[in-house]
Amino acid sequence: MTMSWHDLLFLHYRADADRLASTIPRGLELDTFDGAAFVSVVPFRMTNVGPRGLNFLPRVSAFPELNVRTYVTAGGRPGVWFYSLDAASALAVEAARAFFHLPYLRASMKCDRDDAGWVHYESERVDARGRAARFRARYRALGSPRRAAPRSLEEFLTDRYCLYAADRAGRVHRGHIHHVPWPLRDAQLEVDVDTMTEAAGLFVGREAPVLHFVDRLDVIAWTLEKA
Repeated sequence: MTMSWHDLLFLHYRADADRLASTIPRGLELDTFDGAAFVSVVPFRMTNVGPRGLNFLPRVSAFPELNVRTYVTAGGRPGVWFYSLDAASALAVEAARAFFHLPYLRASMKCDRDDAGWVHYESERVDARGRAARFRARYRALGSPRRAAPRSLEEFLTDRYCLYAADRAGRVHRGHIHHVPWPLRDAQLEVDVDTMTEAAGLFVGREAPVLHFVDRLDVIAWTLEKA
């Protein structure tokens, strides 16, 4: 299937590795950078979502999304583990939960970009299957796009080409994705409300997050396989 990610912001927070390791399922190992673990809050909007050739359906193929994630490995393959994925499309939420075993939740969301380049983003969870969670902020890009330097923290946090998910029986699955290297930019952020990590039961450090902005990334994804 295909998808395009637009106006994406990474908010990378340091977290206690021992406490975070207890939140991921058996079969996965928490991935760290120089001993530090990270939790990321990622607001963006998507277009072109769907199976190849069927990625243009109104209210199904384009919607905002906001996820909370950390970084893991299994079998030597670095990837991403999601604690929550809020989305504005009810059909997309139910399909992702059923076919990809991902903890998607319905939310009321807005994502608009003004003439000055500010992205105004609002999300309020309306799904009873998850704790109440809100995110309201504005952010914009600074500087020119760049590729992450090899073996840098930027590369560790972004250069990952699979996700991991667990089904109801606790079996871990892997889903591969493909895209060009991330065109990362610095970012400016002003937050009004952010309870996403608290709603996931996570505790992150108090220092300011590491920020990265991406204007657009086109992605191909495959169905899950057993990890």
